[in-house]
Amino acid sequence: MTPAKQFVKKILFSCFLIIYLVGCGMQTEPAPTATLSPTPEPRIFRVIAYATDAAVPALIPFDMLTHINYAFLLPNDDGTFKPIINAWMVGELVRLGREHHVKILVSVGGWGWDTQFEAMAADPARRTAFVQNLIKIVSQYQFDGVDIDWEYPDAGPSSQNFLALIEELRAALPKGALLTAAVAALGDNGGGIPAESFKFMDFVNLMAYDNTGPFHSSFDFAQASIDYWEERGLPAEKTVLGVPFYGRGTEVRATEISYARIVKANPANAQGDSATVNGVPVNYNGIPTMQAKTRLALKRASGIMFWTLENDTTGDLSLLNAIHQVVINNGN
Repeated sequence: MTPAKQFVKKILFSCFLIIYLVGCGMQTEPAPTATLSPTPEPRIFRVIAYATDAAVPALIPFDMLTHINYAFLLPNDDGTFKPIINAWMVGELVRLGREHHVKILVSVGGWGWDTQFEAMAADPARRTAFVQNLIKIVSQYQFDGVDIDWEYPDAGPSSQNFLALIEELRAALPKGALLTAAVAALGDNGGGIPAESFKFMDFVNLMAYDNTGPFHSSFDFAQASIDYWEERGLPAEKTVLGVPFYGRGTEVRATEISYARIVKANPANAQGDSATVNGVPVNYNGIPTMQAKTRLALKRASGIMFWTLENDTTGDLSLLNAIHQVVINNGN
């Protein structure tokens, strides 16, 4: 064999060896393992409205929102659900949400439904039935995800049942579907939400309102709520600050009065946090406080949530518009 042919043979052998070794490396690389982690959303500042069946979908300012939580789907203690009464409204809400690129979630539970959650989540068979039935409803109405509003699991066994429920839901929901929860602002009622559940949820809505005392949902209370959940290990990118679009009297659990009604009584009320409406002293969040809370959320959280959309007014006095102006101007 000539020197030239020997050289070519060596080159060919070297090439074959390189190809073989690379191929073996590709074949032996372990396949990625599946996880129960949420699918990351695009990094946007979330503006989330709770809307009941009293909302009129055609009048919703979708361009100021990123998410809407339809409230409520009511659970039974056996893992089934009460029928959605205004199904036409829900269908229209989902349709318009798609058109405007707004995610529509179904919120399950609400105030006064803790007994049903407790009984269901404590029983593995009922819990599985709950998850399976909920997935069917999500598919039927084409919701973009689920918001669990269990007010409130106790620390201890109830807390572990909450964790089991959230983990099962995360595993059962289709890829890309959102899983969130509404939780107490802070204190004992927050202790039943275990930190281990955070990894299964896309974000958590802090219900930083209805605090007792002379103020209703003060700015300081919002700060304290974020502090509490930050100390519990909830990351800022999963923290959503909740604010009220309603006022209350000074008594604990006093009757709600909508922000729309407060400013209808006197438009100047939009610039304050307390007023007398029909002879009743009422505390609420006016435009300056709402914008200050939005700046706080921009700095320390990933979004702002409010209860409820239909409590707002329209035009320049709208609280949603006040939030929107801060968001589009990056906190200025």
